[in-house]
Amino acid sequence: MKKLSFPLLLALTLAITACGGKSNQSGNTTETALQDSTDIHGIQRMQNSKSEIDIKFKGKEYHSLVSRTPDESLPHVTNEMGDTYLDNKIVLHLTRGGETVVNKTFTKEDFASEVDAAFLAKSVLEGIVYDKTTSAGIVYAASVCYPQTDLYMPLSITINADGKMSIQKVDQLEEDYEEETPQ
Repeated sequence: MKKLSFPLLLALTLAITACGGKSNQSGNTTETALQDSTDIHGIQRMQNSKSEIDIKFKGKEYHSLVSRTPDESLPHVTNEMGDTYLDNKIVLHLTRGGETVVNKTFTKEDFASEVDAAFLAKSVLEGIVYDKTTSAGIVYAASVCYPQTDLYMPLSITINADGKMSIQKVDQLEEDYEEETPQ
């Protein structure tokens, strides 16, 4: 068996989103991004990003739009080196036909029940990306991280067909992907 870690999966997905212009198996994905920046006051911001994908769940077509924007109204985060960062808000808009299933704006506080308060205080909401569909619902991978580091908390958001959401910390960081074995 070949193992692929959740951090690698999320990092690759976010890197693809940052590069933009990729398409999924149905060819219906659009992604755009801008460069990270620092303003005249030395406050650093992550890039804006937008990702759209069409998803099939329980025989129905869904359209997912995820948009990340640095938000001036959120508290700034300062690391041990004194660097200051803007936190992000992420809008998740999921539709089925013309019907809105979920339209939610996330901040890192939405994950406070799963992330330690000390970690949350020094982190930013890094990203939310479509991961997979399961019998329970449409699953998104989310990440709250220390800015510009590899230290982050992997999270999972599952949305069922009725739009009910559940959030949980991802405890197992590796998923098994079966590799064909020669016979």
